[in-house]
Amino acid sequence: MYLAPLNYDRFFKKVFSEPSIAQRFLEDFLSVEIQEFEVFSGLNRVTDDAALVEFDYRCKIDNTYVIVDMQQWYKPDIGQRFYLYHALNSGLQLESLPKKRLVLDKHTKTLKPVKDYRRLDPVITLVWMADDRLGFSENYVSYTMLPEALSYFLRDERLWGNAEISELMKRRSSLLELMSNDSKGIGFLALNRLIFVLQPNILESDEVRKYVRWFKFAGKTMNSKNREEDFEEFRGDVVFEEMIRRLDSRSLTREDERYLEDERSIWEEMKRYEEGILEEGRKEGREEGREEGREEGREEERTKNRIAMLSLARALINSGMDVEKVSSMTGLSPEEIWRER
Repeated sequence: MYLAPLNYDRFFKKVFSEPSIAQRFLEDFLSVEIQEFEVFSGLNRVTDDAALVEFDYRCKIDNTYVIVDMQQWYKPDIGQRFYLYHALNSGLQLESLPKKRLVLDKHTKTLKPVKDYRRLDPVITLVWMADDRLGFSENYVSYTMLPEALSYFLRDERLWGNAEISELMKRRSSLLELMSNDSKGIGFLALNRLIFVLQPNILESDEVRKYVRWFKFAGKTMNSKNREEDFEEFRGDVVFEEMIRRLDSRSLTREDERYLEDERSIWEEMKRYEEGILEEGRKEGREEGREEGREEGREEERTKNRIAMLSLARALINSGMDVEKVSSMTGLSPEEIWRER
């Protein structure tokens, strides 16, 4: 192995700890030129009694806060997990919002300072999916907050079945007017983006975009037998040269090597688990006919899923892995893990 895998959290953080690398990646992916760049700690406490929330990378580019989070293996809670991360990316700004607005306190009849929420900046949460397509064929899928009427417009079968284009154009015009309304800062909602970047799809894509090189590079590092000549195409680029230097296997510590061995073992186990669940689901899908049968099959699959996750959790705990990490990987609560152990 010439380079350590970029898709493993430890090495991802080692690479992205260099601001010039992180800035270049975001410029290439978002197709922007960043004027201001500030790096923040990945560790954050949300409330006094909440556990620490850790992001792989958090920074601010110009007037936007950005999280980049690397995700490996199968996880059952991608939608909920990153919706929460995305919301926290906004919520963490509460600590630094200035108190410059004065409002009348209805009880004391005096003016008091309150946080100026107009100073809240939009956020982008970029989830780098190392080996999960999430059922999409696109290179990445971006979610924003848009008016619900837009969804109704796209799903209106009666409207789209109408041969007359005039009604479509009329509805389109009204939606564009709705989306362009920025009264009292309501347009701020659409500036926030939750993006799932799907590395497996990018590696099979022939699309020519700057960001593609990053995922091609990452894909090559995931080959445990990668060689120096595999990275010739990245030579001569200062940023990629620095990434190569930071991932060089000759610079790995004993702790790095143990981490790498553990992660690869877990990765292989999770892939086998995921493939088994998917194949079982295909078999059940072929055998089921009526809706009642399909629902029973889904319930059975959920049961098998939980049993398999508990089995995996027990194996990982017995191998000495921390229960919090096992919980994060399997989606089971620490209480469930200990109760079933």
